[in-house]
Amino acid sequence: MDGTPDSPWPGAGLDPLSGRVLEYLVTVPSVDAVQVAVAMGVPEAAAREALRQLEEASLALRVDGVTTRWAAGPPRASLGALLSRRRTELARAEALVERLHATYEEVSAPRAAHLVEALEDEEEVSARYGQLLKGASAEVLHLAKPPYVTEQHASARDLGVADEVQMRSVYETDGFTEAVSLETALRGTAGGGQLRLASRLPVKLVVFDRAAALLPVRGDRPAAGSLVVHSPALVEALVALFESVWERAEPVSLATRREGPLPQVPAVRPQDPAPQSDGQAVRPDRRTLEILHLMATGMKDDTIARVLTVSRRTVQKHVSYAGVLLGARTRFQIALLAAERGWLGKEL
Repeated sequence: MDGTPDSPWPGAGLDPLSGRVLEYLVTVPSVDAVQVAVAMGVPEAAAREALRQLEEASLALRVDGVTTRWAAGPPRASLGALLSRRRTELARAEALVERLHATYEEVSAPRAAHLVEALEDEEEVSARYGQLLKGASAEVLHLAKPPYVTEQHASARDLGVADEVQMRSVYETDGFTEAVSLETALRGTAGGGQLRLASRLPVKLVVFDRAAALLPVRGDRPAAGSLVVHSPALVEALVALFESVWERAEPVSLATRREGPLPQVPAVRPQDPAPQSDGQAVRPDRRTLEILHLMATGMKDDTIARVLTVSRRTVQKHVSYAGVLLGARTRFQIALLAAERGWLGKEL
């Protein structure tokens, strides 16, 4: 009775206030507009407008007298007639939708028995992409690699995707040096999405609610058009491909994207023997692990610095620190030994 979005009255063709007024009218013999306004906590003009709407719908009866008053009509009869009219209107709307869809299919020509849509130009691809994103209700899976189509590369949250939709994206590290991809990924992560990186991706792909998938006709030429796949078997295979890539990709934690104090790095002279490697060696700090994760994907120092919003010098010092802990003198040795120690596991 509070007019919240869960109110049943819009479904009956009444606004929430009119519905609340009707609920109030059935509890009293009759009332005037002032009493309704006080009971609802609204201005008198709003109360009079709600009463007028109820009267037009035969849900309230005007009682003439010194002061005009209103009383509720029999709810079952009056509301029943209203709901019957609404059902008739909905049935007509559904019939119209079916006619429109039949015309759409006739003009557009059935595409591979409705299993695949062929989108031929960039504008059509971008429009369909936005439509599928806004229609998602549960999950969007995304493999992103260059070259990008700018319109498609907008943040899903910027395009009005519902907050409850889970976003998971894997970006190819070579393309992650591009400013648009970086900012888009960071905005998506800030909106609750999950982000991982991989050195190579097999294909550009977006899967919507595991019911439809969008991928380019030619991976090297986004402008050549795209396919929208509806076939359940094909979509299931593409989801399996995404999950396989996701499992192997490196998570990116952006919760600590800022400069922080560096760990104390022991000075090591070239003539000193390398520290002995053993399984009980101290584990590096979280920032060093983040940098090692990104480095393992093939990401360069400048890109790592941009992702974590730190300086290039900070990245290099953390890499040097990891080298000291591992007794490694090259980046290849650092990556190899870090993997052996379990430092590159999925959990930071």
